[in-house]
Amino acid sequence: MAMTDADKAARAAHGLLSAAAPDVAAAAAAWLARLGHERRLSAKTREAYARDLSMVLLRLTEHLGQRPTLADLAGLAPADVRAVLAARRADGVAPRTVVRLLAAARSFARHLEREGQGKVGALTAVRAPKVPHSLPKPVSVEAARALADPATRAGEAREPWVLARDAAVIALLYGAGLRISEALGLTPRDFPPGANQLTVTGKGQKTRMVPLIAPVAAAVTAYRELCPFSPAPDAPLFRGAKGGPLSPRIVQLAVARMRGALGLADTATPHALRHSFATHLLSRGGDLRAIQELLGHASLSTTQIYTQVDAAALMSAWRAAHPRASARR
Repeated sequence: MAMTDADKAARAAHGLLSAAAPDVAAAAAAWLARLGHERRLSAKTREAYARDLSMVLLRLTEHLGQRPTLADLAGLAPADVRAVLAARRADGVAPRTVVRLLAAARSFARHLEREGQGKVGALTAVRAPKVPHSLPKPVSVEAARALADPATRAGEAREPWVLARDAAVIALLYGAGLRISEALGLTPRDFPPGANQLTVTGKGQKTRMVPLIAPVAAAVTAYRELCPFSPAPDAPLFRGAKGGPLSPRIVQLAVARMRGALGLADTATPHALRHSFATHLLSRGGDLRAIQELLGHASLSTTQIYTQVDAAALMSAWRAAHPRASARR
């Protein structure tokens, strides 16, 4: 039986019991519940927060010599927090992971202060490590089309409906700019006959309208006609080999096989197709605000990174083609 969101949240909270004193564990369970109810974070995101907080608490246990209580957290000095972060860096984790751990701990600390259970001031006194800035790495238009074409995998010993299924998911990632979780969360009810737009539920359970262009609609229709399963109207549309909901890992493996066949870089992932959707729209004069709406970004600053990608691509093309590009100025 599939786990419900409540089951997953409970499992995440249970993982904190071994890492904290009872009062901290109880407060953490309430914090995770609040993340679900008020911030509407998914069970998967809450599990990630719980894992990160658990790691911080385990390192604090090693540092303090006992499982930290609420009083211990309130009494932490900046040096204690730095020791915890340094221990994780010594484990070989990337700066981005350390930033994530600190973010989870700070979120929990804000919850404690809001509930009148103490203030963990040491967390705000410590700077997060700098994370190297990297731009999204889109694939070319030709590569994106090839990834979404069932003919690319025609030689594989797989059932036609499976090839059509993977092609339909990839078409949604590139042709509609969906996150893989959004594509796999779609239901038959989301695809009424003749529909030319989708209502997509994204992060924080926020919904947005996304145009459904003809090639994408055709890919989904081809899959539905071949699929041997008939999911309920509100059940996930895309099914695995045994009829259960399709796992994101299956899509990732399909893309990995195709990028090998097409000679693409390892950066050609399912999420790179969403980057490609935004970058290709922008390069053809798409409005940045409209692209923000299509992607479901809460902030325009998140979308603006694609202007840097477009500028970088232009400079790369200039250096490769202009006769004076390599000349000293």
